[in-house]
Amino acid sequence: MLTMADERLDRASSGMDPLKGLLLTYLMPESCYDEFFLNFNFLDVPCLKIVLSKGLGFGIILGSVMVKLPQILKLMGAQSAEGLSLNSVLLELLAITGTMAYSIAKEFPFSAWGEALFLMLQTVTIGFLILHYGGRTGRGVLFVVVYFGLLILLLSPVTPMSVVTTMQASNMPAIIIGRLIQAATNFSNGHTGQLSAISIFLMFAGSLARIFTSLQETGDSLMALTYVISSACNGIITLQVLYYWNSSTEHKIDKRKKTE
Repeated sequence: MLTMADERLDRASSGMDPLKGLLLTYLMPESCYDEFFLNFNFLDVPCLKIVLSKGLGFGIILGSVMVKLPQILKLMGAQSAEGLSLNSVLLELLAITGTMAYSIAKEFPFSAWGEALFLMLQTVTIGFLILHYGGRTGRGVLFVVVYFGLLILLLSPVTPMSVVTTMQASNMPAIIIGRLIQAATNFSNGHTGQLSAISIFLMFAGSLARIFTSLQETGDSLMALTYVISSACNGIITLQVLYYWNSSTEHKIDKRKKTE
């Protein structure tokens, strides 16, 4: 027969089971759980790296849900896509799609690539808005339909792994060319137009963090190199946003006065 003390111990143990299951599923292997919560060794470097990587990964995914929302809201509020390059957006979409397809094919953990799913949906929306506010709504709808059709085909077993790997390898030139096109557009205009500073800063920070999580969680040098290139290119746009900050503000004020 169980004593009251035994019952309390059982309840405490059962209360820990869901928490343990949550930690083991999302944040750490069982060996690290034992190291932290049984041995109370909170300075175990390999386990700290695992937990930091997992935490960063899920933080990036949560942030990615909102990362391009300021850009979308800015476009919708201005009813204009001035300053945004459609070619740059399409190349960025190609890179995001390649990363997502490659990660799914390689069965990498969701924490290592999950933000690509949300960035893809938001980038498709931005592409549509650029076409819509450019007076090409029909092409915008066609773009969305064709893209998702090709995405379904890419993720299906019909597509060879070699094609997916080639897409991932092509991410680097796609990212470089796409960002250089946007940088050239900003330089030519002398301002950053409707580019959202919040979205740009978040993308830059996220790509930097992904270098570490890619090396830690996937060990895939191609994935890590992609994020190194992405960070460098996002850094260029971030510097332009800061450099043209006053010019962009003055341009918006002048444009508002002309429309009044």
